[in-house]
Amino acid sequence: MSNTPSTEALELVPLCSATIKVHSTAILENTPTGHLMIGEIEESTWIGERFSAHQRGRTAADWLTVTPDGVALVDVRLTLETTEGGLIFVEYTGRTNMQTGYAYTTPRFRTGAPGLEWLNHVQAVAKGYFDSEKMTVTYPEIFEMR
Repeated sequence: MSNTPSTEALELVPLCSATIKVHSTAILENTPTGHLMIGEIEESTWIGERFSAHQRGRTAADWLTVTPDGVALVDVRLTLETTEGGLIFVEYTGRTNMQTGYAYTTPRFRTGAPGLEWLNHVQAVAKGYFDSEKMTVTYPEIFEMR
């Protein structure tokens, strides 16, 4: 008999879609870890069957590090607000392929909003596309991993 616990297959449950618009960037070249591009997020909309919210305020940014070997490391933090006034802090990290524009990220959530506490237990995963002309990242579907 094995002491290894049985594992179930990973399940991806649709959570929402998201569109994120970057307003402006500041670029710090040649830092010890590469080029740091800080993109102020102007607008963010997350829409799904279980929750929907829009960005609250302008305290939101993507701290994107492009390493010397060309890997783009994503580090995003923002606050969302539901139509009922519930606040949700979102943070995600991941990688963006600068040649193709595809972004692979892992969103996490923090909230105390009544009825949304379940988000505190969600580890999400997403594949999106960065449009450099529109300065917009679109995630057609973000999934909760179970």
